[in-house]
Amino acid sequence: MTDPVQLTADLVRCPSVTPNEGGALVLMERVLSEAGFTCTRVDRGGISNLYARWGRKGANRTFGFNGHVDVVPMGDPGAWSQDPFGGVIEGDWLYGRGATDMKSGVAAFAAAAMDFVQATPPDGAVVLTLTGDEEANADHGTTAILDWMRDAGEMMSVCLVGEPTSVEEMGDMMKIGRRGSVTIGITAHGVQGHAAYPHRAKNPVTALARLIARLDATPLDQGTDHFDPSTLAVVTFDTGNPASNVIPAEARATVNIRFNDGWDGPRLVDHLTRAAAQVEGETGVAFTLTHKVNGDSFVTPPGDLTALVGGAVQAVTGREPSPSTSGGTSDARFVKDHCPVVEFGLVGHRMHGVDERVRVSDIVTLKTIYTRILTDYFA
Repeated sequence: MTDPVQLTADLVRCPSVTPNEGGALVLMERVLSEAGFTCTRVDRGGISNLYARWGRKGANRTFGFNGHVDVVPMGDPGAWSQDPFGGVIEGDWLYGRGATDMKSGVAAFAAAAMDFVQATPPDGAVVLTLTGDEEANADHGTTAILDWMRDAGEMMSVCLVGEPTSVEEMGDMMKIGRRGSVTIGITAHGVQGHAAYPHRAKNPVTALARLIARLDATPLDQGTDHFDPSTLAVVTFDTGNPASNVIPAEARATVNIRFNDGWDGPRLVDHLTRAAAQVEGETGVAFTLTHKVNGDSFVTPPGDLTALVGGAVQAVTGREPSPSTSGGTSDARFVKDHCPVVEFGLVGHRMHGVDERVRVSDIVTLKTIYTRILTDYFA
């Protein structure tokens, strides 16, 4: 039997801070190949990715797992009580950067998959897609694997992303979708002048403040069947002006919008463009907008896949996971264009923090849940 705790510790000891592979995918390729998986490196744009398949190419029933081995930087190592890349186990805790997000999830589903295909070879295929580019821009990670799969004729019938989704207790939540995310930069173009003679200038700061206040005070929507209301957060407001007696020529702000399935990125950009045009008409200050859509919202409606995952979680933990679309983005936003996708994993509230850690017992439980999912899927 493959020990998911040891595999987690081995992965944590790989310093795979995006975009560095750090030995994590080399390790996974070795252990998966030894277990009979056909492995292919799908590197692109300086990012390392791995595709592994057990079973027939193009099998009608192909269960897929998706996860990432890259991690965020450790921050100040002196603030940690353990080596961030030590994989130290103390009591029931395994410490290290990526222990929660999400090397434990990768280890658990890899261990479950390897043991499952050896013990009860299924009539179908099991696929693992592992990326080194989820924590950064995600331009050459899961998208690169999916592009390669399309060209190579590889496929998944359904997919489970092993992100940490539980909130307080193991098994209390699964993700059936995610909000979309768009970042919009707003620049207000005024006329520079002396602060003592404001009538001779055109102040971009007050115009931009009016626009931002209006955006902040106006709800985008009231929510939809599977989503809470969309949110708009102002994340920067800058002029770069060092002088106290000068009205600057420009002011800039950035907003991040997390939106539900009532919107898409282009419609939100259009919404803000129209709001800016209204303030421009009121103040005479012109605006320009830039944007990046980080992902559109999506939802996997309750059905066979959600019932499969929810039933396995309840059978192992006794808890029925609440279906949720909350939180940030994940690579499920790319997988959903390939096949139905659900996310389920460990309790995530320690991820990205100092002394990131995961319960050893939860890693073992997670492997058991993933094994039950595979067993039920191929039954």
